[in-house]
Amino acid sequence: MSKHLIGGILLVAGTSIGAGMLALPVVTAEAGFFPAFFTYLLCWGFMTSTGLLMLEVCLDMPPDANLVSMAGAYLGKGGKAFAWILYLFLFYCLSIAYLSGGGGLLRSWIGGTLPGWGGILLFLALLAPIVYAGAKAVDRVNSVLMAGLIVSYAAFVFFCLPYVQIAPLQRSDWSKTFAALPVVFTSFSYQGIIPTLTSYLKRDARLVRIAIVGGTTAAFAIYLLWEFLILGTIPYAGKEGLAAAKEMGLTAVAPLKAHIAHDAVTWIGQAFAFLAIATSFLGVTLGLLDFLADGLRTAKKGLGRLRLAALTFGPPALIALAYPSLFLTALSMAGGIGCSLLLGLLPILMAYVARYTEKRPLSGEIQLGGGKGLLAFLLLFVGLELFIELSGLFR
Repeated sequence: MSKHLIGGILLVAGTSIGAGMLALPVVTAEAGFFPAFFTYLLCWGFMTSTGLLMLEVCLDMPPDANLVSMAGAYLGKGGKAFAWILYLFLFYCLSIAYLSGGGGLLRSWIGGTLPGWGGILLFLALLAPIVYAGAKAVDRVNSVLMAGLIVSYAAFVFFCLPYVQIAPLQRSDWSKTFAALPVVFTSFSYQGIIPTLTSYLKRDARLVRIAIVGGTTAAFAIYLLWEFLILGTIPYAGKEGLAAAKEMGLTAVAPLKAHIAHDAVTWIGQAFAFLAIATSFLGVTLGLLDFLADGLRTAKKGLGRLRLAALTFGPPALIALAYPSLFLTALSMAGGIGCSLLLGLLPILMAYVARYTEKRPLSGEIQLGGGKGLLAFLLLFVGLELFIELSGLFR
């Protein structure tokens, strides 16, 4: 396996495994472990499938074409405008969330002497130059951060596993199975980096396909073990339980201190949270910069690259600096609607047009079998996810 392929797998996994992971056990605890497993499985299958559909379309476009060009080519001016609005909404919200969350963690490590805006600027100063340097630099740094993420995750497993009890894992409320679907759905999102990944792997369909499947499968396995550890260690009810954590807007790491008698857990949890946010920030902003380059027809060099960097980091940084506690709000806003429409609906529609209309027949090979039946099933899943998300908004 080449180092580029390993880097591609890690980029997909690193983009998927982000701040959403810290919230997953909290939002799925009401349903229980086995309903959560079922929801994870559905979202893994859906997001892997739509990623392959996007690859299929990407390979039929000129090199360096991004989502705007794809949507314009297959869905016309309306599709192009749709992609612009949703992409900017989703990825700016995610960037705001990661800046707020990462800045807050850096501030807590320094001891609270740094103001809220200082932590955000420090986080930006550490990671923005890496994205500015390009995909190769992101690949190298992301590989190091992913190694740290794996080590901190393994340490979590080591410390938490002896505390896991089977009884809490057997509690299930299947009526609440899909309540957390929007958050789980968002936690598997990575498709925005597929055009960048395709270029990085020299448009080799086999390698990109392996990177997509390998990356999403790694994320699924990590999420499932994380769910097992947290739900088996922290009770659902009680003052220090997961229900109370959800009520207060806390992550799954917060209540661990009350249930595991080891000081290292807090430090490992903070390190894990920071690395999860940092890897996602790199993947999201790299994809956003390439998206803007394609949409604005701007060369990624010289002054053009500086302008792209300003548009990539400027708006989310200004909002995060003005409202430094927007982590959960921004993450929620980036959730079900943005992800389901941009990363779910759009690839399905583009693949359908590419395969089944005479206007622009697909010139490359099919990356996902199943024909119209599978596309219809994926479309129904998007509808279910949107219904749950909108029901929650108007509740």
